[in-house]
Amino acid sequence: MAVLKIAEAALLLGVSEDTVRRWAEAGRLETTRLPSGRQGVDGRVLAEAAVRLADVNEAGPVVAQSARNRFRGIVTKVTKDGVMAQVELQAGPHRVVSLMSREAADELGLEPGVVAVAAVKSTNVVVEIPEARR
Repeated sequence: MAVLKIAEAALLLGVSEDTVRRWAEAGRLETTRLPSGRQGVDGRVLAEAAVRLADVNEAGPVVAQSARNRFRGIVTKVTKDGVMAQVELQAGPHRVVSLMSREAADELGLEPGVVAVAAVKSTNVVVEIPEARR
């Protein structure tokens, strides 16, 4: 499983890097060491944290809105049967659920902790894997 940088974890959780570091120091978020020696967060740990945060995050009243059609987030749950898969993605405070073929989910390697992008078009949601950073 991928270990994400603190900056990437913060972006996916919708909080600042300092908040992620404070949570780590307080024991609220388990971290690990990257090969560079810097702090990172395992993808599965981040997925669990995203779900916990979403349970307590209230959006509040809408005073303005701007529709976006691509949500970068972290996969929190994948349920597969013989033909279909249900993929849940947490993008900040937003939970996005996509139904797709099991084959597509397998080909994308979707599992909790994987960073993905939900591209929303009308009533269809397509989950993509963002380009890997080099």
